[in-house]
Amino acid sequence: MPQPYGTWPSPFSASSIAASAPRIDGARFVGDEIWWGESVPAEGGRVTVRSSSGEVLLPAPWSARSRVHEYGGGAWTADADGTLYFIDGQDQRVHRMPRGGDPTPLTPAGAAGRGPNHGGLRLHNGRLLAIREDLAAVPHRRAIVEIPTDGSAADDGSAVHVHIQGTAFFAHPALSPDATRIAWVEWSGRRMPWQTAWLRVTTVGDDSFASIRTRAALQPEWVGDAELLYADDPSGRWGLHRLRLDGIQASDPEPIAPADADTGYGLWVLGNRWYQPLADGRIVAVRTNGSDEVVVIDGDGTTRALDVPATAHVSVDDVAGSRVLLSGGGSAVNAGLWCVDVDSGEVTRVRGGGPTDADWMPPATQLTIDGAHGPVHAFDYAPANPLVSAPDGELPPYIVFVHGGPTAHVAGAASAAIAFYTSRGIGVLDVNYGGSTGYGRDYRERLDGQWGVVDVDDVLAAARGLAESGRADPSRIAIRGSSAGGWTVLSALVRGGVFAAGISRYGVTDLRMLAQDSHDFERHYIDGLVGPLPESEQIYIDRSPLTHADRIDVPVLLLQGADDLVVPPSQSEAIRDALAARGIAHEYVLYPGEGHGFRRAETIVDALERELAFLGRAFGFAD
Repeated sequence: MPQPYGTWPSPFSASSIAASAPRIDGARFVGDEIWWGESVPAEGGRVTVRSSSGEVLLPAPWSARSRVHEYGGGAWTADADGTLYFIDGQDQRVHRMPRGGDPTPLTPAGAAGRGPNHGGLRLHNGRLLAIREDLAAVPHRRAIVEIPTDGSAADDGSAVHVHIQGTAFFAHPALSPDATRIAWVEWSGRRMPWQTAWLRVTTVGDDSFASIRTRAALQPEWVGDAELLYADDPSGRWGLHRLRLDGIQASDPEPIAPADADTGYGLWVLGNRWYQPLADGRIVAVRTNGSDEVVVIDGDGTTRALDVPATAHVSVDDVAGSRVLLSGGGSAVNAGLWCVDVDSGEVTRVRGGGPTDADWMPPATQLTIDGAHGPVHAFDYAPANPLVSAPDGELPPYIVFVHGGPTAHVAGAASAAIAFYTSRGIGVLDVNYGGSTGYGRDYRERLDGQWGVVDVDDVLAAARGLAESGRADPSRIAIRGSSAGGWTVLSALVRGGVFAAGISRYGVTDLRMLAQDSHDFERHYIDGLVGPLPESEQIYIDRSPLTHADRIDVPVLLLQGADDLVVPPSQSEAIRDALAARGIAHEYVLYPGEGHGFRRAETIVDALERELAFLGRAFGFAD
């Protein structure tokens, strides 16, 4: 029997979404096993480390989590003998834990909440490198450090060897096989790393270094003692390059198999891996052009695609012989971790990664919509439920998803979180507005100086295009976004006329407030997106949704983490008060213990249930 959109019975409950596909945080070959990091929402979002033997290697209450640059990354690694090295989420100290033993600290205790924080752990032939961030210093200082693995630095900070330090930002430290040189990525902080980042090399024990001319370098990797690989985008697409080195002096870079795709991504977190060299000289790499493709690049530059299920936010976590570990999502599979033999083509599912039911979760349809600033890319997930159908002539309601960042990307990955809506008869349109990665530098730079203009124009164009194509009911389109996506949500509601409701998760509401509260990593981010202060103060005022809250005339749901240091509660509370003053229907929910992004199962469940009930009220169907 036909049943109205939005009221369809669904097997996807909010609690099942909270317990669905695991969030993988790095993976390693360790002896004959595979180890991986995994977030556990039911345990407050702590990150444990597990093995393919079924063992939970990092027990509660320990959590492998870094706070470097606020977004962390690279919070654990392991050696071939099964010793785990990790950064504890509470004290940010680096710990060593032999298998079956107890964790012992390797770095000294610091000031609570002020560091030193550690991240980006890399283990090279028994030598442990890390990025260290000291927020107690004025100005804040960061360094590439080498941490003794014998525990001698646990009470003596001077035993930690500093290879390079300063007020700049560092990432991807790589020690040469002969342990004589270190390569890394560095940027000043006045430019974001996807705008300008240098590749640098130093001799261990020498204060001098060589800078290689790069535009936005990523992930240096040594191949022997005289060759260095890295990603850069001088052509407008991140691609691989090769350098020959004599000491720290480098040859001109040689592009490796250029393509109209990106091997690289915005450097938000430490520890990402977009490629890995194999021992025989071949390279396994991710190429992104909307969705991801994994390829093998031979020594002569020829490439072949690997037939793997991962097509979204793929990370090449580790290699061993001809085997490679891939984590990510896919258009027809849940998020997971796979072991792939690049020679035989055999794909082994290690964790998650199971196929979705196409009747409940059809693959996303890529759309390109004409916008005021050029093409707008998006992925459409139409309502799908094999048990019911809609009445003849009824068009479905839709919710437009807006990713955060804003320098980020969605890649058409299937997920239970999307099926939560589509199975109930609510379509989802996931938009990569101008400024998103995955389409080259020109598309990314479309947002320069135009945040609050281009992103808003693009999501409005996407929603209108969806309605004009007959895919959606134009009177029942909502918009939902987190962080920078929440900014775009509220800015679009200020424009009016397209969206019937808005959901903002820890969204930015006032640019001057954001500039005042912003942490080091993003302190100058807004300079490029809007303009520097104080010269651009009037633009900050004019573009902020809070300035024009009187133009919002549709219901708004505001969800906020109480411990968010990136976008603090004051932002959501300011727009809440403005809506309340005008009597606009709204709801504000503050979640204790949550930061920038919801990790706890109870929060995930409550937020989804509130969103569904909110849409039910806004669209006029039962929740």
